[in-house]
Amino acid sequence: MTILTSSSVALSSTAIRIDGESKIVLCASLFYFRIPSELWQERLQQIKSCGYTCIDVYFPWNFHELAEGAWDFSGERDVEKFLRLAADAGLQIVARPGPYICSEWDGGALPAYLYPMEDVKLRDNNPGFLRHVARWFDRIMPLLARYQLGGTEQGTVICVQLDNELDFFGCADPAGYIAALRDMALSHGITVPLIACAGQGGLAAASGFAEGVVPTCNFYPRDRDPDLDAKVLAYRAELAEMGLPLMVTETNRSHFLLRRLLAGGAKLLGPYLQVSGTNFGFTNATNNWGKPLAFLASDYDFGGMISPDGILRPEAYEARLLSRLIAAYGAPLAEAVPGAGSPPAALIAHRGTASGPNELRLQGGGSLLFVANTGEGTAELELTRTGAEEGARLWLMQDRCIALPYRIPLAHWELEGTLLYATAELFDIRTVDGKTEMLFHTEGSAEIAIALEGAVRVEAEGIAVNQLADFVRMSFDDSGSGACRFHLTNGHVLEILTMSREIALQSGIAIADETRTTATAESLPLAARWSEASIDPTLPMTAVGQRSVSQADYLEKFGIYRGYAWYEAEWKEAAKGAIGLLLHKAGDVVSLYDGPNYLGTLTPGGASAYIPLERPLIGKQIMARTEIWGHSNFDDARLPALRIGGMRGLRGLTAVTGVRDLNGNWRYAPADPANLAERPDEVFDAPVSRPIVEFGGWLSAQRFSREWFARSFTASEGSDAWVLHFEGLDGVATVFVNGRMAGAAQPLDPFVDITPFVLAGEAVELAVLLERHLGRPAGRVHLLEGSEAAEWRLSGAEESELLAHALRAKPSSVAAALPIALQPGAVAWVYGSLPLQLRAGRGLRISVEGSFAKATVFLDGRLVARIWTQGGASRPHVTGGSQDSFFVPGAWLTDEAELLLLLEAIDVARPAELRELRFKQL
Repeated sequence: MTILTSSSVALSSTAIRIDGESKIVLCASLFYFRIPSELWQERLQQIKSCGYTCIDVYFPWNFHELAEGAWDFSGERDVEKFLRLAADAGLQIVARPGPYICSEWDGGALPAYLYPMEDVKLRDNNPGFLRHVARWFDRIMPLLARYQLGGTEQGTVICVQLDNELDFFGCADPAGYIAALRDMALSHGITVPLIACAGQGGLAAASGFAEGVVPTCNFYPRDRDPDLDAKVLAYRAELAEMGLPLMVTETNRSHFLLRRLLAGGAKLLGPYLQVSGTNFGFTNATNNWGKPLAFLASDYDFGGMISPDGILRPEAYEARLLSRLIAAYGAPLAEAVPGAGSPPAALIAHRGTASGPNELRLQGGGSLLFVANTGEGTAELELTRTGAEEGARLWLMQDRCIALPYRIPLAHWELEGTLLYATAELFDIRTVDGKTEMLFHTEGSAEIAIALEGAVRVEAEGIAVNQLADFVRMSFDDSGSGACRFHLTNGHVLEILTMSREIALQSGIAIADETRTTATAESLPLAARWSEASIDPTLPMTAVGQRSVSQADYLEKFGIYRGYAWYEAEWKEAAKGAIGLLLHKAGDVVSLYDGPNYLGTLTPGGASAYIPLERPLIGKQIMARTEIWGHSNFDDARLPALRIGGMRGLRGLTAVTGVRDLNGNWRYAPADPANLAERPDEVFDAPVSRPIVEFGGWLSAQRFSREWFARSFTASEGSDAWVLHFEGLDGVATVFVNGRMAGAAQPLDPFVDITPFVLAGEAVELAVLLERHLGRPAGRVHLLEGSEAAEWRLSGAEESELLAHALRAKPSSVAAALPIALQPGAVAWVYGSLPLQLRAGRGLRISVEGSFAKATVFLDGRLVARIWTQGGASRPHVTGGSQDSFFVPGAWLTDEAELLLLLEAIDVARPAELRELRFKQL
């Protein structure tokens, strides 16, 4: 493979060379769009002080193009300012401009205006899609080109990623698609390497092996996975055959795991989300991290070493310990390769579970032997060197991976001699004023053997020294610090310093603002001055913008891409006898009102959903308040809303007036396994006897069956809507009506609307292709008949419209005190003026305590969090960070700071309660 690179960044099978120097790149995610711009510089400095040399940065397309042609690169979206600050901090950048980024971000950053476009096929070699990508690249790529290493702005971008984990997506032409993105990038002057990361190991599916594009790997194993070493070595070898290094562009955040990846020959170590943040505004995503549907919290935190509040966590100390080890070995480690054949030492486990030793052969001589405790609890091990008569004991605590030096020439550090072996880890080397210090740490007992030329005197404190014929053996433990000084004939001093691992973690490079490593502040009640304004939940919260539409349809088709929307409609006379309501293809959040009567809130994931009615409809009007929580950042076929490009809102409402059982008397025929495009007329028009069975009732010996079932019915005269319900289906049922395909039902979306193919009072021919595994139920088939809602009106509201509504409602507010209770279906604005003493300092962590409520939280005109409190069957699975708290940066706490909460009572049977807000001052 030919890789087009600049002179500044060069790749080979053994190294990444940056400005001519071989480097292990320690790279942490830091996302400017989740961190207030006032804190960008602080977070960059924190990353650097933890020893990281590089950051990976996504650039979300839909964060900068809020609607088609509406671009914004100012304020919180000032990319150039961020790139300049990173360069000033001396941090290299792996730039990831998409067009798709994943990142648990709304739609993976693909603008929702693309979704309804018929000529656009997302994330593929499709002219319609690439035409729009070109407009995005026209804006972002020139910035990255200017700030690339060797660019005009003395920037630090060392590579640019194209798309993201394409192997998770059903791209028809990955080679053509990635090549098209490559050509766009090159046309804008990108000269640093172009990369494409594989999410599940599909290097070809992720990169298309497009010429000039480097495949990289994202690994998300269990940190203690005993099979990880072999997997990493296999990918390292495959890439080496292409002349490329193993670059792990994403992985888990523990430095225990990063050490294991380093042992396998990885040259770029990229733990994802070491710096946590917040999904401010309507930028959250939904995805398949639930059962399967999940809503991503506003708090975006996977436990990385820097919290959303900027609190340094213990993993920060592990980071700098690893970074010091990498720096100590320098270029020989950066150019090291995994050992071939048997390692020069073996482990005999006495107690516990361990992997290794995995040998990494240093350029210029010597090896590092990596040993990892992959079990639970402490492992007691014995390291036996090849040819040695006796072994050395090791104690490895849980989640430890250490790098033991073996026969390393001291010439690496301009000394004469050999570091023969050590059962302690060499983690730092310092040379100053005629003295070289080698720092080792241990947990338990350890020893070091060294052969020196020209040593004239040895002094030791806290270390037992045994001078043998050819070398010196030093023994010590972790009970205290020790030192052994070798005075050499040339006047130079080599000092071996030993210490416990805990002391090593705390020593050396100072972390900026190091006292802030734990959030020790007490949580206190938020003593705000509260007031409440009740609002009519059946009315849209928009002053203008309501429009009449011929039919309910997805919001994106009407230019509504985020926030809330209100669907209003009228019932026809036939709806009076309704026994239930069917929402067609609804999501993300739908709250339904029959006149003033609250019918409940649903989160159907884009599927259709049925609500049984306990009482007759009381009015002619029906209203659905919907909220786009976020478009899916991942592609999953189990629910419509989990597809990349899946749209939101709803496609109609049906008042169900009757349910008919259609489970009996279906004609059966096996599907032709050689004709996947087979149609029902080919099957049932043939002059062949077809058995009559219940739906799915044919006993088959096939482990996976594809079967046809056909029957007819006569549509009711008084109805204008017909929907098939496959209750209990565990398979896929593709429905044909009068020979035309109407849709498919599956377990999580078992409804198929056949209304467009049916006329009242006429016979209807049904055919269903049923696909399922042996023993899985076909369910029962019901026909829902009824009347569709009509005379639709639609309006939408984003942040600015909601804030304007809050301002209009405030004069009607009354003083209130927590707890605040709302009856089912009620909506209110809650206003809280923050005490003056909270408006100073670094910020607040505010937690919300309540039940059966959803809160959209604003601070001084900014949407800072969306919280869905515990309780109620309609509450979705919420994940991705704290579900009940959020960060308020100090820079946003002005003298007039006021919290606004749009509070919704969600449960249909129990009142919502906002009990208390608590805060920690940072």
